[in-house]
Amino acid sequence: MEKGSQNSHSFHLAGIVPVAGQKLDFNFPWHDCLQPIGKNYLAVERAVLECAYAGCETIWIVCHDDMQPLIKHRLGEYVLDPVFLQRTRFSSEGEQQEIPLYYVPIHPKDRDKRDCLGWSVLYGALTAYWLSKTISKWVIPDRFYAAFPYGVYDPALLQPYRKQISSKKPFYIQFSGQNVKDNQYLGFTFDGEDFKKCRRHLRKEGTGEFHGYDTDRIPIEERWSARTFKLDKVFECVTIESASTLEVPWYYKIDSWDGLRDFFGSKECKTLDKPYDIGYHRLSKIGTDNYEKN
Repeated sequence: MEKGSQNSHSFHLAGIVPVAGQKLDFNFPWHDCLQPIGKNYLAVERAVLECAYAGCETIWIVCHDDMQPLIKHRLGEYVLDPVFLQRTRFSSEGEQQEIPLYYVPIHPKDRDKRDCLGWSVLYGALTAYWLSKTISKWVIPDRFYAAFPYGVYDPALLQPYRKQISSKKPFYIQFSGQNVKDNQYLGFTFDGEDFKKCRRHLRKEGTGEFHGYDTDRIPIEERWSARTFKLDKVFECVTIESASTLEVPWYYKIDSWDGLRDFFGSKECKTLDKPYDIGYHRLSKIGTDNYEKN
């Protein structure tokens, strides 16, 4: 994975929202990322808004193709940039108000083999890199920002840190001194070198169908162990030295029913509202005008 332009005036921060992963214990007929965390406010919407507040130019949602239609029906094809929401369609510097959403299905060869939540982050970054590279080297992402649906905190806290996030320096969100390397669903940035180290580590630690080059098969319950890897296992090699950090005042994990119930019973749940209406925005077809009313 090559580096992007590294131009301060064209820094491309790509947001990654991992949805595909091992099923949690909710056992609802809808996907776990569609859990409500407020009035007309879903967990996956909070993650998308976090990427928007962080200053991402594109947002890549990694989900299985069987759940993609429902998630896309809820989120649409772009989200409005909160900074320029009250301004004209383009600012004086030419920065866009609309942040496109791209939906990435997990490759069939990875399903039920290494499709943990951490791999969804890596695969989303890989897809964003290759698709951008086919367009131009100038739109290759310089860094990636990962936001998780199963961690709840106020996404608007990231807006003052946009310059620190869109830089070569690593950035981490932490709570009580813990971050993603402690298996917490807290946002962070990584680059191409971090991606290579994490992918190499995942391939090395994960099991397959056979013991190396032997013909003896691994027991079924021990095969494809990477599909159950936690975030701390996948991102063990990510660089955090001399990183910029943001300590959030509160944070809840909602990857289980007990965690979701604790959040619903908290005082923060009563004050967490959707910052603005994401709505369902569709891009205009080529050659047609967009008459959508905001």
